[in-house]
Order: sequence, then structure tokens, then C-alpha cells
Amino acid sequence: MSVLELSPTTDSVPLARHFARSELRDSASDLDTVLLLVSEVVTNAVLHARSVIRLSVLDQDGIARVEVHDTSPLLPRPQHFDRMSSTGRGLRMLDRLSLTWGVEPDHHGRGKVVWFEVGSPTDAMWESFADELQAEGAFGDI
Repeated sequence: MSVLELSPTTDSVPLARHFARSELRDSASDLDTVLLLVSEVVTNAVLHARSVIRLSVLDQDGIARVEVHDTSPLLPRPQHFDRMSSTGRGLRMLDRLSLTWGVEPDHHGRGKVVWFEVGSPTDAMWESFADELQAEGAFGDI
């Protein structure tokens, strides 16, 4: 498992994506989905944990496993924002677009780890998520 330490700034989000892309370049996992979810989880750590972030990336037989460690004990929880809001959908995206995900205490006892796994690309997963957002009116008059 490769690890990158990131500072709690928005500059860390593109660094995290670049690192994940580099580590998974030969993976059969859905790289676009991994990069989207890396952006979401690292952004959440920057905004809410405000601590040093450790990003771990591993490819296991075409399944990408990503872990984001921070020192905040606060667990992520779904937020309910206005349908036109540009924020508040990160955990739903994790739930709909990853094979599995979770949150657990950091094994050093300081903070937590938000992790997810992504497999091969599938149109059905994206279509289902888009249909759900459209049913809620998230796309407005686009």
C-alpha cells in the first residue's frame, strides 16, 4: 500500500488525485470513479478534520482500495442541503459509486479512517446514481 501525507489545504486535493492516478495506472478498477471519490473524501478531510491527512492507495486484483486518515474523531454523516447546493452529496456518492466503504478508528488511536473500494467500470452504477439525482431535481433546469 502506497501512502502520501497531505496538508489540510485545498491544494492537497489535486495532489491526492495525481497520487491515486499514478498508483492505479495499471489497475482494472474504474479510475474515473476512484478519482472522483478521492476528491470528495480528501476535500471532506480538509474542510472538517483540518489535520494532516494520510492517503493510502492499494490495487488488489483490479479492486482499488483507498484510505483517508485524519486526526479528527468526528465521524462523517450525511448532510441535507438544498437540491441546488453544490455540496452535501459526498457520502451518497461513496455509497452509490463504490463497491463498499466505511469509517473506522485509526489503528493508532488518533482520529479515523474513511475507506472505499472501487472495481471495474460499470455504466449501471452511474446511471442509477444519475437517475436518483434527477428524480430529486438536483439538475434543476439544465
